Amino acid sequence: MTANSSLIYFNGRFLTQPVTGVQRFALEVLNSLDNYLTEYASFFQGYHFICLVPSESQEKSFPHWKNILIKRSGRLNGNLWEQIELPIIARRGLLISLCNIGSVFHFQQIVTFHDASVFAVPWAYKIAFILKYRFVMWILARTARQVFTVSQFSKTELAKYLGTSIERISIIPEGCEHILQASPDRSIITKHNLSQKPFILTIGSLSPHKNINNVIEAIKNYHTDEINLVIVGGEFGKVFKQVEAQETKQIIRLGYVTDSELRALYENALCLIFPSLYEGFGLPPLEAMSCGCPVLSSNMGSFPEIYRDAALYFDPTNLDEIRKTIQVFMGNAALQKHYRCKGFSLVKQYTWKQAGKALLERIIDYAVYSPPSQAAAPIIGEGL
Repeated sequence: MTANSSLIYFNGRFLTQPVTGVQRFALEVLNSLDNYLTEYASFFQGYHFICLVPSESQEKSFPHWKNILIKRSGRLNGNLWEQIELPIIARRGLLISLCNIGSVFHFQQIVTFHDASVFAVPWAYKIAFILKYRFVMWILARTARQVFTVSQFSKTELAKYLGTSIERISIIPEGCEHILQASPDRSIITKHNLSQKPFILTIGSLSPHKNINNVIEAIKNYHTDEINLVIVGGEFGKVFKQVEAQETKQIIRLGYVTDSELRALYENALCLIFPSLYEGFGLPPLEAMSCGCPVLSSNMGSFPEIYRDAALYFDPTNLDEIRKTIQVFMGNAALQKHYRCKGFSLVKQYTWKQAGKALLERIIDYAVYSPPSQAAAPIIGEGL
């Protein structure tokens, strides 16, 4: 069956999940796209933008879009809904999946793979997760009309592991301005007595590739009267293998926090330390920079590409280097100011507005290929 280019469907399963990196990407890109559709409403008459979600999804968690209809559909949930019902419901249109996975049975699809971690760091995941994602990604790399990713690093990695042409993969970098839209909730600071002494913030699950334990080990013998380490993030045990958490009285675990609480943590932390061994992009450091929080970053994966000279880098496998980097940073106010200013400058280059523009241009490409009417599609200007 030939797809109808006037029907643009989005895989909305992400709206039923906790907001981590990939869900944030989908949500903010669609927020930006919705704004563009308002601005260019006259050019998209006759087009229908529909975000499909499982029927049991809770409406109270839905965003309030003006131009993208959120529609409950089907009787299933989770993977079964995504693989079986979603392709049937969206069969007459273009399907856009933004969160690493889509249906292998829909052949008019744009899909976003954020990284190749299930191939590059398989020891971080549970076997069922690896098998599912490797299979789906391999199929979609060959059947999707377009593959997106979020960095040049991921583009190269995906082409290598999936055995597909690098020209088939396009980059949509992420943004970070969403964190400034949340009012800082300082109650998290007072609740956990975080103003008593300086604290370093880190964000990540207990997955081994997030490498949180190396930071804990690096500061474990640090002077306990000088600094705390505050850890934010869920466990996600269904996806990742878990490492045994090391505990000392310097460690404060907060688990999952709201955007408002996270902003308050960024604004009060001495710095964010991001020790991950493998990421396709790495959003928290850009959020931190937006809030004036300097960043100490792993030198692996996509990080030097994304953060450039706005972060102080270290080898995340070297405990002594992590410890020395923290010591040098803590004792140098000029260095702290330097990376705070560098961060403010860098984040101007990463906006969700640009990401939404890139997605809309791909939708336009599809519409021009088989338009529903004689109306010309707009050209999104460089100045927008």
